[in-house]
Amino acid sequence: MPDAAAPRDAAAAEEESAFSHAPVEPDSTAAYGDHPDQVIDFYAPREPGSTAPGSEAAPLVVVLHGGAWRAAYDRRHITPFADFLARRGFAVANVEYRRGGGSEGGGEGKDGIGSGGPIAGRWPDTFDDVAAALDALPDLVRQALPQADARRTVITGHSAGGHLALWAAARHVLPADAPWRTDRPAPLRGVVALAPIADFAIAGKLDVCGGAAQQLLGGKQEFLERQPYADPALLLPTGIATTLVQGRTDVVVPQAVAESYADAAAKAGEVVGLTLLGEVGHFPLIDPAADACAVVAEEIAQLAW
Repeated sequence: MPDAAAPRDAAAAEEESAFSHAPVEPDSTAAYGDHPDQVIDFYAPREPGSTAPGSEAAPLVVVLHGGAWRAAYDRRHITPFADFLARRGFAVANVEYRRGGGSEGGGEGKDGIGSGGPIAGRWPDTFDDVAAALDALPDLVRQALPQADARRTVITGHSAGGHLALWAAARHVLPADAPWRTDRPAPLRGVVALAPIADFAIAGKLDVCGGAAQQLLGGKQEFLERQPYADPALLLPTGIATTLVQGRTDVVVPQAVAESYADAAAKAGEVVGLTLLGEVGHFPLIDPAADACAVVAEEIAQLAW
């Protein structure tokens, strides 16, 4: 008989590998607000133009980390991934934002991503921060990353960060009374969402990350009221090139969540790429030691160049 514990054991090993890398210090950090979590780390391209020989400027990749919008995961756990992208010739902006569970000053740990744990996210602070960071980014990039070509910007995010990446690209289709709504699409080459919590309805049914999506928006009534402002599956079509990268054996954010978002996009008249990786779970997508991470970098490059 198949070992029922095998998927969980494999997931634990993948998580251990992803978190085995030491954090990589950025080349510079800039604030986009007054809160300690309102900062962006910048990584200059280690080999400028290496993904496109002959090019002088590097595409900009905006990274939004995951962790179920909870304070236990801050941007430090994704710095090896940011460095991995910088070593492949990208300029990288790694965005921090306020999270739930008392994120004053952040924290580093691995509690709660697959369980109830501390409360996920802050309403509306988490969304305020992502919107403010993206709005401030052009000026900050000009100062911190003069080698970056902001005209070739791709947003990527992992897990809860994948949700935020999709949401950030959909601000122009938010309800008219949303404070984060923009009057035109963001000037992006595209979005590469990695195992994103992309459909809150399906995530709720599957109890993804211990009900994190519902916690992000509040109680049952608040969830229903706020879902149209926060759920990427309801913010379609965006008109922005979008690719989802998903591991088939992901037990943290299962494949069904990405598939549901892609189906919603198709019903809205938009084609969303869905790259499914066999024998890959949740964390290899951001683990520089994993082959899946190279696939992610290639998906980003295809949009950026």
